[in-house]
Amino acid sequence: MNGKGVAILGSTGSIGRQTLEVIAASQDRFRVVALAAARNVEALAEQARRFRPTLVAVLDESLAPELKGRLEGTDIRVSAGEAGLLEAATLGEAAVVVGAVSGIAGLRPVLAAIRSGKRLALANKEPLVAAGGIVMSAARQAGAEIIPVDSEHSALFQCLLGHQREHVRRIILTASGGALRELSPEELSRVTPQQALAHPTWRMGPKVTVDSATLMNKGLEVIEAHWLFGVPVERIEVILHHQSIVHSLVEFTDGATIAQLSQPDMRLPIQYALSYPERLPARWGALELAQTGELTFCAIDVDRYPCLRLAYDAARRGGTAPAALNAADEVAVEAFLAGRIGFMDIPRIIETVLSRYTPEPADALERVISADADARAIAHSLVG
Repeated sequence: MNGKGVAILGSTGSIGRQTLEVIAASQDRFRVVALAAARNVEALAEQARRFRPTLVAVLDESLAPELKGRLEGTDIRVSAGEAGLLEAATLGEAAVVVGAVSGIAGLRPVLAAIRSGKRLALANKEPLVAAGGIVMSAARQAGAEIIPVDSEHSALFQCLLGHQREHVRRIILTASGGALRELSPEELSRVTPQQALAHPTWRMGPKVTVDSATLMNKGLEVIEAHWLFGVPVERIEVILHHQSIVHSLVEFTDGATIAQLSQPDMRLPIQYALSYPERLPARWGALELAQTGELTFCAIDVDRYPCLRLAYDAARRGGTAPAALNAADEVAVEAFLAGRIGFMDIPRIIETVLSRYTPEPADALERVISADADARAIAHSLVG
C-alpha cells in the first residue's frame, strides 16, 4: 500500500476525527495503520471499518469483546488496555504517530512512540506539561521528531524554522479569550457549562474549550513552548487576539517579529504535522486578508484570568508542579461540566491544590504519575 503510515492515539476525539478528515482528503499520501481510543467503541469501530487499519486498540479492557464483535468479519486486529495503546504507538508500519489521547493516559504511549523513533505529531498537552524534560530527553536520544499540532505551537515551529534560538528575544502566544471574554466578573460567577462551551472560533473538545475560557489552555501552552523550543518561561508572553487569525509570533533580538497567520481550522496544523517539511495544497480555505478585516491585540487582565497566573507560578516552581496543576485542572473542569461546581471555583480549586502540594524533581516517569495521582486526590476532596 502507498502512503505514509499514520497511527492515531485518541482517534474518536476532536483532533483524532479531524486527522481522519485530513487523511481522507489525501489518501494518496497517508494511510491509517492504527487507531486507538479510550472507550468510544462505537465510533472506533466505525472508523476502523472505513479506514481499515492493521490494529485498533481500546484503553478500557472491558470493552475489547464489544469492539471485536463490531469488527467481526474483518482482518483488523484488536488490542486493549495500556498495552494496546503502546502497541499502536510502536507499530512498525507507522511512520507518524498522532498523540491526541487526553489525560495522563497518553504519556506512556507518547514516550513509546518517541523511543521507537517515530515522528510524533503531538496534540495532547499532558506529555510536555507534566513531563517535558523526560519527553524532550527521550526525543534527543532517539533522534525522533516532535511536530506540534496545537495551532499556537505549530505557528511557533514555523516561525522559528531557519532561526537560531539565541536570536529569539521572546515568544508571543495569542489567545482568543474563549467563549466568555465579553462577560463581567459578576457574570462569570453565574456561567453555565453551555455558555463556556460556545467558543466563538474554534471547534474543540469540551475540556479544551473550558480551558480556553479560563485561559488555562494558554498557561499550559506556555509550559509546552518552554520545553518544545527551549525558551525560558520569563520570555514567553500571552496576548489577547479575538480573531484567531494570528496564531503566534516570535520576536527576535534585532527587533523583527515573525507571525504565522491562517484560518482558525485545526486541520491546517494537523496536515502540516503529517506532511512536514512538505506543504500540501490548501484544502481547508485560504486566508483572504481583505475580507478578514482588522486584527486586534490587547494585553491580558491577569486578575480576570487567575488560571493563567497559576500556570506561570507552577512553571516557575518546576519539578512536578506543572503535573499537579494539570491534574487539578482536569478534575475541576470535569466537576464544572457536571454542574457540581461554579466556573470561578475552577481556579480556586487549582490554587488550593497547588498550595497543599509539595513538588518533587520530575526526573522519573513514576514521580510524574504519582504527582498526577496525588493532585487528583486533593482536587477530588475539594470538589466533594
